[in-house]
Amino acid sequence: MAIDSKVVAQVAHLARLKVDPADTDALSSRLNDILAMVDQLQQADVTDVAPMAHPLDVTQPLRDDTVSEPNVRDKAMDIAPAAEDGCFLVPRVIE
Repeated sequence: MAIDSKVVAQVAHLARLKVDPADTDALSSRLNDILAMVDQLQQADVTDVAPMAHPLDVTQPLRDDTVSEPNVRDKAMDIAPAAEDGCFLVPRVIE
């Protein structure tokens, strides 16, 4: 598929981009170069290549799931303006 300056102008119009008419030839040439590279990639033989999520063999280190903060629920309930059965009571905002 070849992209010419007319196609560049149409796409620029659809995308609401302001493209100088003097630049459409250069843009069409660049886009054709990109499409040629994509065609080269499409021709690569990848039958024996396993799909992977990342090109490097890395893992995300995770920390241990341990409690690191003390339980301050009772202290928070003591200073709450309104609490009932261990829950904070808040004013109704949606009726």
